[in-house]
Amino acid sequence: MRLLKLQIPVCLIFAVWALFVPDVQALQNTKNPKPIKIGLLIPDKKSLAARQGAELAIRKANKSGGYDNCPFQLVVRSTEGPWGSGSKEAVNMIFEENVWAIVGSNDGRNGHIVEQVATKARVVFLSAWATDPSLSQAFIPWYFCCVPNDLQQAAALIKEIYDKRKFKKVAVISENNFDSKLAITSFMKKTKTAGKPDPLKFRYENTSQNFNDLLNQINKANIDCIILLGQSSSSMKLIQQMRSKKMNQPVFGTIALQDGNQLSGQNFKNFNSVVLVSSQHWFSPKGLAFREEYLRTYGNMPGTDAAYAYDGIYLIIEAIRMAGLDRDRIQKSLTKIIFEGVTGVIQFDDKGNRLGVPGLMEIKDGIPVDIEK
Repeated sequence: MRLLKLQIPVCLIFAVWALFVPDVQALQNTKNPKPIKIGLLIPDKKSLAARQGAELAIRKANKSGGYDNCPFQLVVRSTEGPWGSGSKEAVNMIFEENVWAIVGSNDGRNGHIVEQVATKARVVFLSAWATDPSLSQAFIPWYFCCVPNDLQQAAALIKEIYDKRKFKKVAVISENNFDSKLAITSFMKKTKTAGKPDPLKFRYENTSQNFNDLLNQINKANIDCIILLGQSSSSMKLIQQMRSKKMNQPVFGTIALQDGNQLSGQNFKNFNSVVLVSSQHWFSPKGLAFREEYLRTYGNMPGTDAAYAYDGIYLIIEAIRMAGLDRDRIQKSLTKIIFEGVTGVIQFDDKGNRLGVPGLMEIKDGIPVDIEK
């Protein structure tokens, strides 16, 4: 039923566009289009982090000559507004702006909508934020993801929590939203597969400001450690209230906690002693160069979503340079690419998932410190 609801707005939009949209293949045959456009979908107009990371990738590519002496251009649209806005904006980018691929820095719910549009139009959709594993389970060749999905993140956390630190009584706290529900489902699935004890599950509403009752329940359960599967703002409030109650349980979190619009290098101190799934852009030489350029350009350190958006856009640029201006060949080149980005080496499996298990980092005195695998 959920997938049917996702499909309805896409089908309606395509029915209208089919009356007057030019043939996609004809667009591919246009010789040396100027400029070469790449689409970026963001959650709303206030989501600057991903946009700025993507802009840096475009700027770097154009400094090195673009492609065939043509500059790359970023086309940015937001998915805010009525349900179905994501599909409308994806259609506009493909058929009005003639983008060669779309990078998405939005949630899994919008990711499914955009995936359907991209598949019908035979255009690459590369997710640079949504971690929903089901996005790749339809075996759609036009979908790729440069972010470790929920199952991969769960594997990294389970190894650290259960195997290395030997914690047994674990609590998982999630928000009552689409992505958090999928994240907790993935974590429970991975703990069962690994033969670990089921963690206790707690959930709160997105608008929660007071976590007193929830934290009292955790105290009574004698929990060894806590895993947060929510967003930055609510997670920071929860951690602050934990500390005010003198709760010292170790805290772990996923990439979702690292929204650069709410959290950057300057306020990582709010997550002191918290272990997070790492994007690796804090530790690599390429990551250092990226951080310095971002700080010089925008006046603040880049968040994780900025780093993934940068890599997502640059992956498309490299694919275009390898394949030329042909959407089918761009898709094929991504299936073979081995790309050293600011978030590490990126390769894709046959479903479009990023290969490998992500690393972890611990925040110490407001600074991310790499944890050895």
